[in-house]
Amino acid sequence: MKVIGVIPARYESSRFPGKPLADICGKPMVWWVYQSSKKVDDFDAVYVATDNQKIFEVCKKLDIDVIMTSEVHKTGTDRIGEVARKIPAELFVNIQGDEPLLEPSTIRAAIEPFYKNGDLQISNLMTKISDPVDVANFTIPKVITNKDGIGIYLTRATAPYPKGSIEFNYYKQVCVYGFRPEALQFFCDYGAKYGRGKVESIEDIEILRFIENGYRVKYIEVDSETIAVDTPKDLERVRAIVADKIEAGRNPRFGGGKF
Repeated sequence: MKVIGVIPARYESSRFPGKPLADICGKPMVWWVYQSSKKVDDFDAVYVATDNQKIFEVCKKLDIDVIMTSEVHKTGTDRIGEVARKIPAELFVNIQGDEPLLEPSTIRAAIEPFYKNGDLQISNLMTKISDPVDVANFTIPKVITNKDGIGIYLTRATAPYPKGSIEFNYYKQVCVYGFRPEALQFFCDYGAKYGRGKVESIEDIEILRFIENGYRVKYIEVDSETIAVDTPKDLERVRAIVADKIEAGRNPRFGGGKF
């Protein structure tokens, strides 16, 4: 099975313009995501997909494989769809360019279900929320699945509501997705014909386009402390974590090795 990793990276962002190039310990954020992705043995290739010349040039300078894509795409998934039309593969993995703490094992978790299920069209990751503040944080999509791990809904609200008991675990989305080419084609064709889906538009969560149109999205639970960088405050948290890991790697007391 040919598997391609794609990191969508656009310069314009309502909350954080220029986010992919934000400095983290001397390297742009997209570099950190690319390095983790390249460590996934399942990938035949990994590309950054951008519509911005500055990002394109920075990637070239840092020996990052990069593809220039259209400026008209409304979502990262549309950008992945363009890559899928240019590079044939059996599976495309969307790795968000604003999650620089993602580990290779976490990324690979989105690929594994496709080896076992030839009918699977879409996968996504989720992780248990450990910080209660994140449950109410509207920038963090919460995942609701059925007993088989199939996505029922994603929401920025605090849901589901624990009416009978507070003994309940909340899960947040980890933005790594696996797509068959046919699923990507559906997403792009639907967008071209109808625009965004009804609940997708309300929640501003792309994966809802599939769920509200009857696609079964398989959710895989991972143990991940990744932080999506949506604001400059998130960036400061990530910088501190990366700096600590780099220092630990230099210090034999913490086991040495490279981050």
